Amino acid sequence: MPLRVTFVAAARSSPLLAERFEDDRPLDQAGWDEVQRVARDLLPLAAAELRYCSPTPRSRATGDALGYAPLSQLALRDCDMGRWRGLTLGEAMAREPEAVDAWLADPRGTPHGGESLLAFIGRVGAWLDTRPVEDGGRIVAVAEPSVIRAALVYALKAPPATYWNLDVRPLSATTVTGRAGRWNLRFDGAPTQPSRA
Repeated sequence: MPLRVTFVAAARSSPLLAERFEDDRPLDQAGWDEVQRVARDLLPLAAAELRYCSPTPRSRATGDALGYAPLSQLALRDCDMGRWRGLTLGEAMAREPEAVDAWLADPRGTPHGGESLLAFIGRVGAWLDTRPVEDGGRIVAVAEPSVIRAALVYALKAPPATYWNLDVRPLSATTVTGRAGRWNLRFDGAPTQPSRA
């Protein structure tokens, strides 16, 4: 059986429009409330043989609140945004509009002085490809939405620009199955209800 890696997006630490590059703030009250609302649905993932998280306070707190007791993985850190670290996209755009445009247009670009989108996708993909493979092995990883987007682009061998078209919501679960270099996106539907005769 293929390896099964389920990514759970960390709960939020701020309203969506206030999201910051390399945000290292803890969960806000709304984030804690969201975790409590979905905990029952995500708790079964705690049975995974290996449980990891991004090294951010909100990823760790989300994993702990869900009962995963995850091991922090440096390779699952957010993209290094250099001098834009801690800024919102709007703030970076106000300060350096041409640089932001160049960064959004070129996956190899590093106008912020940090990591390129291509390097970020490659780093997350390398982590995915080096997970221990055992028949039927299951892994859960609580990560920042950006990390999950990078993992999906890598797993699907999609063009880097696809990264900008993926919407990963807080506390959503996304699963890839396979092994190094051969990944598939898996959609698990809701359980079928028995029909009434």
